[in-house]
Amino acid sequence: MSALDQLASWPVAHCAAAFIRGDSVVDTWGDTEQLFPLASVTKLLTSLAALVAHEEGTLDLDAEIWESATTADLLAHSAGMATDEPVRISGLHQRRTYSTAAYDLVADAISASARMPFDDYLFEAVFAPLGLAHRPLVGSAGAGGAASVTDLAAIARAWRSPILIDETTLGRARRPHLPELAGVLPGFGRQEPNPWGLGPEIRGNKTPHWTGLRNSPTTFGHFGQAGTMVWIDPLADATLIALSDEPFSAWAAAAWPALADTVLTP
Repeated sequence: MSALDQLASWPVAHCAAAFIRGDSVVDTWGDTEQLFPLASVTKLLTSLAALVAHEEGTLDLDAEIWESATTADLLAHSAGMATDEPVRISGLHQRRTYSTAAYDLVADAISASARMPFDDYLFEAVFAPLGLAHRPLVGSAGAGGAASVTDLAAIARAWRSPILIDETTLGRARRPHLPELAGVLPGFGRQEPNPWGLGPEIRGNKTPHWTGLRNSPTTFGHFGQAGTMVWIDPLADATLIALSDEPFSAWAAAAWPALADTVLTP
């Protein structure tokens, strides 16, 4: 019996998943080529593009690009920006204020510097080098992506290994930026602290959380309100991707940690 058989009980019309150890796919569920709206999992794509842009000199992670906030601040939700518009709702570096608008602003900065639409840059800098054929962005750079489990397996590999960017840049992105900041983790309430990297959310010791109790504190990834999630646990050398067409709610807050603990059971 497969650990992914749990997906059969999920209250969703369609879903697909993959569990990966290292670079080897251990198990899959459903149509792994089906495209699903990603919602905020899109941020893992956009931030990876920003890291590539940083290394090629198109965008500096440490450059101030919005009201004294750097690119890194925007990617790590430490700029004090509101969720859906580029207005300040708290002081710089005071708390973790989750912002999709921050990602749109970073994408606009990349587009202006690279002199091409951001969706073209994302495809050419990230998807094409990974051998992925379709253009993933159909809306906001922070929440408007669409991808398959197969696509996200390649994206996760690029987050695990220095395929697209140097290990130094990758390591920086996977470490907490201003690790002491507290803030609200959407769907799971206030967390003190609420560690976040340059794109990925970092599990740390957050409770409650959408990963499992068996996940290490170094686990990083993202989930989306569309009912999608990806996590990578470096200590377990494991990746879990689960995409669905049922919006995030109590079902996911219960099902995702249960699935994580099952796949990580020795």
